[in-house]
Amino acid sequence: MMDSAIAIAADVRAGRRSARGIATETLDRIAARGAMNAATRLLHTHALADAERVDALVAAGGDPGPLAGVPFAVKDLFDVAGETTTAGARQRADAPAATRDAEVVARLRAAGAVLVATTNMDEFAYGFSTENAHYGTTRNPRDPERLAGGSSGGSAALVGAGLVPLALGSDTNGSIRVPASLCGIYGLRPTFGALSVEGVFPFVERLDTVGAFARSPEDLALAHEIMGGAMASPADAPLRVAVLGGWFARLADPVVLAGIARIADHLQAGPPVELPSAAAARSAGFVLTGAEGGYRHLTALRRDAMAFDPATRDRLIAGALQPVAAVREAEAVAERFTAELMAALAEHDLLLAPATPMPAPRIDATTIEIDGQTLSARADLGLHTQPLSLAGVPILSVPLRQPEGAMPIGVQLIAAAGREALLFETAAALVSVGLVA
Repeated sequence: MMDSAIAIAADVRAGRRSARGIATETLDRIAARGAMNAATRLLHTHALADAERVDALVAAGGDPGPLAGVPFAVKDLFDVAGETTTAGARQRADAPAATRDAEVVARLRAAGAVLVATTNMDEFAYGFSTENAHYGTTRNPRDPERLAGGSSGGSAALVGAGLVPLALGSDTNGSIRVPASLCGIYGLRPTFGALSVEGVFPFVERLDTVGAFARSPEDLALAHEIMGGAMASPADAPLRVAVLGGWFARLADPVVLAGIARIADHLQAGPPVELPSAAAARSAGFVLTGAEGGYRHLTALRRDAMAFDPATRDRLIAGALQPVAAVREAEAVAERFTAELMAALAEHDLLLAPATPMPAPRIDATTIEIDGQTLSARADLGLHTQPLSLAGVPILSVPLRQPEGAMPIGVQLIAAAGREALLFETAAALVSVGLVA
């Protein structure tokens, strides 16, 4: 297992390890785990150039930055100078190479981080499983017969396998939080607009966010701050905490509900809170995502629909056929749900909810059973993330502490806009008492 980002940077800055040595070792280790199908390209040239620049600065007595020599990977949705951004689509394989890095990628590299790979994803970020007809299925690092989640599954799998300490993903409806939960790591959907999406291939602009995966809240907080996220200190007062009930308590594995209850007890949570429009908001998320996604790709669908991943194609076509009245109704539902969540956050500092309804399903499973009901093993992975995306608030998926050998599952920590620091601080406190991994 690779050291933390903070530990690696401390060693490189002190001259105890070389960035080039770490980069070479990382590339070799990712290549050796190729069967996991998490990386789409190993960026040897970029990685060695980044590493040599860091080592040269250290040798000259300079400061290469707070992420000196830290290897990281990016979902193949982020522009990397000199590389083609595929967005997981075969039809983009021959698109012109990016002329510069996406803004958040550039910020990490400027802080000394070393870019080593691009990662697998659902085509055009439309999915919760990272099953790609062109580039294959990413396998869960804890069990190769299970899904890694998506659409940022390649990034989550590399971090979950301990091959890199940091990786970037995007979250529209849960595409960071779902794979973070299934791979047993931390993943942040930041406040909407907190981090730049410049140079990131768009999906649904009203919902798109970018963020990072890590194996500790401290590494994740550092990466978030370097990418431009505000980190105001949390208020020094007792936390007001509640568990989201209703929609968020139904159709969830007893393991995650018990884990949430332990966290709630430790944080002295008050009575559960229900958001009456949650179920309708989940449907609204589907409608708005399909409508905007379908419109975005309509010209390409008309030109050559068979070039798309069949699963993506069918969802995009269905979205493009949504009547205007349905979209308007979905927008009204989204506004109503957002108002309900904002009211809850006005009364509470922190809300708790499952990140996924179950641990990672088997790749060969099409459905799973929870509480006597049959759920989709793909679409329903986003059951609890999708409604919350509509509100634009920061949400951190944290991995529950599980018995040895058990598959991971995560909990969403939800706060008001701009309160990422509270999420990181709470996660670190939960680690210290053994409630999260």
